[in-house]
Amino acid sequence: MAFEGLGAKLQETFKKLKGKGKLSEADIKEAMKEVKRALLEADVNFRLVKDFIKTVSEKATGSEVMESLTPGQMVVKIVNDELTNLMGGNEAELNIESGLCVVMMAGLQGAGKTTISGKLALHLRKKNKRPLLVACDVYRPAAIKQLEVIGKQIDIPVFSMGDKVSPVDIAKAGVNHARKEGLNVVIIDTAGRLQIDEEMMEELKEIKAAVKPSEILLVVDAMTGQEAVNVAKTFDEALDVGGVVLTKLDGDTKGGAALSIKAITGKPIKLIGVGEKMSDLEVFHPDRMASRILGMGDVLSLIEKAQAAIDEKDATELAEKMMKAEFTLEDYLKSMEQMKKMGPMSKMLEMMPGIDKNAIGDDALAKGEKELKKMESIIYSMTVKERRNPALVEKNNSRKKRIANGSGVSITDVNKLLKQYDMMKKMMKQMKGGKGLFGQMMKGKGKGLGSLLGGKLPF
Repeated sequence: MAFEGLGAKLQETFKKLKGKGKLSEADIKEAMKEVKRALLEADVNFRLVKDFIKTVSEKATGSEVMESLTPGQMVVKIVNDELTNLMGGNEAELNIESGLCVVMMAGLQGAGKTTISGKLALHLRKKNKRPLLVACDVYRPAAIKQLEVIGKQIDIPVFSMGDKVSPVDIAKAGVNHARKEGLNVVIIDTAGRLQIDEEMMEELKEIKAAVKPSEILLVVDAMTGQEAVNVAKTFDEALDVGGVVLTKLDGDTKGGAALSIKAITGKPIKLIGVGEKMSDLEVFHPDRMASRILGMGDVLSLIEKAQAAIDEKDATELAEKMMKAEFTLEDYLKSMEQMKKMGPMSKMLEMMPGIDKNAIGDDALAKGEKELKKMESIIYSMTVKERRNPALVEKNNSRKKRIANGSGVSITDVNKLLKQYDMMKKMMKQMKGGKGLFGQMMKGKGKGLGSLLGGKLPF
């Protein structure tokens, strides 16, 4: 994920500050040197880094911080606020009007524009919009076919007229088609180039004049670093873009583009691509991203992911069974399946406050994912009767052997699962009645994060 390197360096710097009871100006100066180095290494614009360090230093050396009982934490808060401001301050909403709305996608070839067009269509459909994808890239080989495949994959209509018709005419015909079919959002996938040229910009201007989009989104590859900022400036000068979609933010990118675009171009990042799945498109929240960078987690996004991925009825039923200590291995399996819908374990850990994903390590995360799969296969190898009454298996070696053979594991692994299940049952009995943290989480009856996750991560 982007910002991993920057986040690790900043967190290490502030860890030293938090360990001191009092801070001197020399302490602040040394910390700011490290912050400056970390930001420059993350490919943040030099002028922005200079201004950022100046602002943070002035606020951090004020009497309110220096005389505080927790000066280290106050410095972290200042940096968090300034990072949030640097990235735009508040969430920038898509300019989606009521009635028929046109969204025009622009960007260089290779930025992921066609894929993002599909992801955006899916994102808007979840918000009860009726989108249409329009294939206006008549230059790149197979671009039209790619959009049609994406549309079929997510069950969203695609309008195309082949590669012999003018993109301007296709765009106009696409809008008319949407109007006839009762669709209310038209997403126009325009052609990109390997480099910016006058011919490309002129065509985009003609499409804009023909369909009068209410939103122009510039798709930018986060992997290109500061070059992404230069691209954004050039496109904005020609088209007056409404916002930026930053793609490949899940890759090994330094993150400088995300920290620089708004401050340099004045255009907000509205959406971010965070994975290869069609559902991996998120609204960009500057405050939440700043919190993640500084290792403070992102609980709001975690809750939103849980609410989007997990069926509320199932979550409520699981919570009630837990409260009554009637949780079976069938329910255990269901809780694992629900957790998997939220995405990889590594992504969830990024959002959990106080958890250093890097300290856990990729090997440990991979092992955890492997253990979950192993537990699933063991439960699937049981009969329905055994899942609902694990006691049938606990003292019956022949059943254990059959289950182990069926799931390709050892009897030791089967015993381990049964032991974990017993421990969980005991914990539920102790917490029954609403005592302790578990009970407090379960009182939400499907509303709280605890109930959405089934009360406890199943590993």
